Amino acid sequence: MKPTDLRGILQYIPRFREKTFIIAIDGAIVTDENFANIVLDVAVLRSLNIRVVIVHGASAQIEALAAQQGVKASNLDGSGITDGETLDLALTAANRVAHEILEGLSANDLRAVTTNGIVAHPLGILHGVDHLFTGKVERVDVDLFQSLLAQGILPVVPPLGFDGDGKTYRLNSDHAAVALAEALKATKVIFITTSDGVFAEGQLIRQMLASDLERILASKKNDILPEMLSKAIHAAAACRAGIPRVHIINGRVDEGLLAEVFSNEGIGTLIYANEYEQIRRAMKKDIRNLLLLTKNSVANEELIKRTRVTFEKQLGDYYIFEIDKNPVACVALHVYPEQNTGEMAYLYVNPSHENQGIGRKLLQFVESKARELGLTELIALSTQAFNYVTSKGGFVEGTPDDLPPARREKYDQSGRK
Repeated sequence: MKPTDLRGILQYIPRFREKTFIIAIDGAIVTDENFANIVLDVAVLRSLNIRVVIVHGASAQIEALAAQQGVKASNLDGSGITDGETLDLALTAANRVAHEILEGLSANDLRAVTTNGIVAHPLGILHGVDHLFTGKVERVDVDLFQSLLAQGILPVVPPLGFDGDGKTYRLNSDHAAVALAEALKATKVIFITTSDGVFAEGQLIRQMLASDLERILASKKNDILPEMLSKAIHAAAACRAGIPRVHIINGRVDEGLLAEVFSNEGIGTLIYANEYEQIRRAMKKDIRNLLLLTKNSVANEELIKRTRVTFEKQLGDYYIFEIDKNPVACVALHVYPEQNTGEMAYLYVNPSHENQGIGRKLLQFVESKARELGLTELIALSTQAFNYVTSKGGFVEGTPDDLPPARREKYDQSGRK
């Protein structure tokens, strides 16, 4: 099902209605041919009563202007030293990018306005180096932004900040986006860039806890590609500031924004705070989802077929792993009290979320739950995942004689061997 399919979107509307998304767009994306589709995606978000603030960068435009004028820009991304000449380039570039964004929004009948709602002060002298006109966000004019959003007006925020004396400072747009998200208590920050996401050691990070990302940044910062380092740093900072989820996507992918927001799989990198994932006991309303989730695995004879009646009889044995309130994995713990034994069963992870450690977390969860119940032994039966449960779960090979009598009877009757 396409992410733009109405049925796929409907489940998210109650959670996102009247919530605020900060969408941070790199300057290079604004001039890309797919930008018109991004603006159309923004129009879809607004039609669903999602409040949107756009923050834009201008690095690509500053670099192009510098080349045209035969000068060297001292600070492309807003985090280094900004001299007067580069500030002039930044002002021109930011105005040009903002104008293109306003044109795109107007073409989709969206009212928007550029603002001076970010108050900044000089970054100052760091490690003995004066950063001149590079600024840091001091505060966000929350009343201004909330007033605009309440009127259905979409704020467009340049990578610039202003002080009380009317001076202008160059800002890192990622930093500005996080500051806005924190001040406006946004639900999401979405960085739209020219990369598929954040790469570490050559591999695309699909999903990662903010705390895990911070550990990488603290000890293995060089593992992250330099061009995505700012995104990684500010994604972690956003989660630390209370933003539940930060998305980093490629703005050159058609319908990429909607695919990231309205599907479990997404297209880029998701950095999330701890509350994002949850293992919980299954409820009666989850039975249909469990049947759909494991349908293919049952057809392939990886899992035993279970009926609705089977689930209802043993519902307390089943657990669901949720991501964004959507079930992506499951497991069961069946208890044989006479033998003080538990059976780990029905372990399944949606293929879209494989290789992310979810299966191992469910294994560990069942083991911990078995210990809580005072069980002395944990068994598992498998036709096709023997290597997984032995290598990842620490199980050792047994025989049918190791099974509790009630389970042995079912085993013999199944013929699954």
